[in-house]
Amino acid sequence: MSPASGPTPASGPARTPDSAPAPAPRSAEFGNGAVSHWYRECGLPAPGERLPGPRTADVCLVGAGYTGLWTAYYLKKAQPDLRIVVLEKEFAGFGASGRNGGWVVGEIAGSRERYARRHGREAAVALQRAMFATVDEVLRAARDEGIDADLVKGGVLNTARNAAQEARVRAAVAENREWGWSRDDMLLLSGREADERVGIAGQRAASFSPHCARVQPARLARGLAATVRALGVEIFEDTPVLRLVPRRDGRPAAAVTPYGTVTADHVIRATEGFTARLAGHRRDWLPMNSSMIVTTPLPDAVWDAIGWRHGEVLGDMAHYYMYAQRTADGRIAFGGRGRPYRYGSGVDDAGVTRPETVDLLWRMLTDMFPAVAGEASVDHAWSGVLGVPRDWCSTAVVDHRTGLGHAGGYTGHGVAATNLAGRTLRDLVLRRDTELTALPWVDWRVRRWEPEPLRWLGVQAMYALYRAADAREAVGGSSRTSAIARVADAITGH
Repeated sequence: MSPASGPTPASGPARTPDSAPAPAPRSAEFGNGAVSHWYRECGLPAPGERLPGPRTADVCLVGAGYTGLWTAYYLKKAQPDLRIVVLEKEFAGFGASGRNGGWVVGEIAGSRERYARRHGREAAVALQRAMFATVDEVLRAARDEGIDADLVKGGVLNTARNAAQEARVRAAVAENREWGWSRDDMLLLSGREADERVGIAGQRAASFSPHCARVQPARLARGLAATVRALGVEIFEDTPVLRLVPRRDGRPAAAVTPYGTVTADHVIRATEGFTARLAGHRRDWLPMNSSMIVTTPLPDAVWDAIGWRHGEVLGDMAHYYMYAQRTADGRIAFGGRGRPYRYGSGVDDAGVTRPETVDLLWRMLTDMFPAVAGEASVDHAWSGVLGVPRDWCSTAVVDHRTGLGHAGGYTGHGVAATNLAGRTLRDLVLRRDTELTALPWVDWRVRRWEPEPLRWLGVQAMYALYRAADAREAVGGSSRTSAIARVADAITGH
């Protein structure tokens, strides 16, 4: 999902303790958790078959989210005789793949500066170009496979609503120019020009990039699962993987479950935000929590006031950022960080969201879109986790010596990055020397996160500082980014 209770919205007015806002209005059929609104809209899948016993495969994929499904898809397309098994603890698309904000965004899932320091500037630029192309590849694959997922390539608008945010968006556009982005890749818009796309209260400027598509994520997940099954891939659900075993002493790699062990030439971990649940991987990636609400359908008069007619997805330049889309059925789906991290890398896999987070997201939404207040209510709230590496850089790895591999750490950019990962893992597993296997995120390795309680304290401090920085920028009038935010960046390495 592209991600403490009750902070003041970044661009909203300061509040005193005795002027606490009223709770967000809930619809009569308000849903909380139950995976996501996306699944309520398209329906939960019927329970799939559990692993019936030991299996032997060429490739075993652990996790039936986008990473596992795209990898299975591209492997089977490249070599139809491969025996591919996918193991999933819940059901295909249960995790972030079915809960995210619906952005197929062509931005690097990591730091181009870090990739460039290790592999050179040209390699980092190549990765960015590959991500741009991935947006169109997702649309192509969905079209060719008949997957109806409300995909619309409307681009992404990142809005700035105070002086510091405006300075950051201008700097971001200028910096991207230095990294080879053309005007066709990103435009700087004035407040008036941005309002012609999406009318946002207090909008001063924005950037716009066409390299993004809106998607109904659960429909994409369900469509991918059906497609790979039709290709002959076995997906076993309700099958938790307890541990991964590397190849040794002539024995193949393996994924051990309560119902049998799957042995394979390659076992690929595709568990993203749920990686901490696997034995030996608790500190690999931090499961960052992100939360969303969706409104009831908005009346035509509200859409006339807002605009938002071309399928753009929406972000902002706050440190405690938000993300949103106008859904195909005329709602606003709006997300941000709720309770960003649970002690001990805990995961609330039911998606239940605290009332304080629902209220916060509603205040942020109606602060940006005042016309929504009084005309709609919150219809559903849910939460999920995304995987964050210690250096915030994603990776794709296949170790032919051990037979193990993995991809993930997408830091909220996974709807597109998983597709690039699937194609990259295909080439790595098949030992192909391609442009994809030369990209700088291949075999990228970082140190593990600190043990508790340092991990929990660090994340709480980071987001407390970011909220404080946003509040200061909202009322300060300065075009300089708050020093508080720079301290938070230094603490986390973000």
